[in-house]
Amino acid sequence: MGQFRPPMGWNSWDCYGAAVTEKTVRENAAYMAEHLRRYGWEYIVVDIQWYEPNAKSHEYNAYAELCMDQYSRLIPAPNRFPSAADGKGFKPLADYVHSLGLKFGIHMLRGIPRQAVHRDTPILGSGATARGIAKTDSICAWNTDMYGVDPAKEGARAYYESLFALYASWDVDFVKCDDIARELPREEAELVMLSEALRGCGREMLLSLSPGPALLEKAELYKQVSDLWRITDDFWDDWRLLYNMFERCEKWSIHNGAGHWADADMLPIGAVRQDYDAADWTRFTAEEQETMMTLWCIFRSPLMIGAELTKLDSFTRELLTNDRILAMHEKARHAHQVWRRETEGTELVLWTAACAEGGQYFAIFNIGEQACEYALAMRDLEADAAVCLTELWSGETMCADGVLTVALARHACRAYHMQIREEIR
Repeated sequence: MGQFRPPMGWNSWDCYGAAVTEKTVRENAAYMAEHLRRYGWEYIVVDIQWYEPNAKSHEYNAYAELCMDQYSRLIPAPNRFPSAADGKGFKPLADYVHSLGLKFGIHMLRGIPRQAVHRDTPILGSGATARGIAKTDSICAWNTDMYGVDPAKEGARAYYESLFALYASWDVDFVKCDDIARELPREEAELVMLSEALRGCGREMLLSLSPGPALLEKAELYKQVSDLWRITDDFWDDWRLLYNMFERCEKWSIHNGAGHWADADMLPIGAVRQDYDAADWTRFTAEEQETMMTLWCIFRSPLMIGAELTKLDSFTRELLTNDRILAMHEKARHAHQVWRRETEGTELVLWTAACAEGGQYFAIFNIGEQACEYALAMRDLEADAAVCLTELWSGETMCADGVLTVALARHACRAYHMQIREEIR
């Protein structure tokens, strides 16, 4: 993948919550390497509470006993990640993922373990202790594992430097830092210190900030301190959330570009919530999944698959391997919403983006509640000559001179690559 494409991969959260195991990670990595890597999918990310021995689902065990080293740093639970035993941490699992030609990522929560603070354990590289650097009034609203870190305290920077040095020794490529993106401006100093520690650790790692909604007025800060940041709270297979994402993407589109990506969150497709029910499947319709994938790709959100990959059906696999849609994800530039309008009892949205290799992308979405047929004026896309079109999902080619008539089912879309006829000669 080039530097101009947002990261693409798999994250364990949608399918296993806090209960992911090494066996599951290895199986999904093997599937990605065999079936998806050639399309650009490359990150394997272990989400939250890999250090909690008794995690069983998406629900957290409050005030659980966590696996931690002598320097206040959380380490993988060996009953769930056997290769991490004897102080090896995630290095053996990262080695396996790398052997497949993929990249390895982990989740972390902002701050220092409450367990470390209560035991007043040491900080590597400092005479300070966990209790001395903790900001005990800075706590996560939805998880009891951590206290914040006070950047003004001696030893605070040393703690974060030791943490990312540990991750670097494990050969981590991607860090999803949670409980931080929407905590600004209150925790801005901790975010800056964390980012500086990561950038100085000696290993290149992408930094992803969660959860959203990120603050639009802090867009320039997110660009400076991270590689991607969430613009929404957890996104699930609920049409109302996808409907609302159009407004979020419209607002954030001007901030997407090489090395800084507004993140619309994971793709809750295929087999999800496996910790609750092995038969659970996304509640999105086929049309809604294509709409989601199209919006994420023209907007250029990072793409993180939420499914159990080994259970992909043919539809979901084709959704993730459409060369034309994925080319738009890589080559779209300056994407933005053209208009959003209600017409004949339905609601339509038009997006466009320049194509880095010539021509123009556009997508029209029916986000209303009934099917419709719409005559799209090519002047809305500033095309003043006859154009040749390729519909990206189907591969169908056509020409249009002035007007393109599209039939759209409820919650469906069409996406196109457009070229002026003279450009093709």
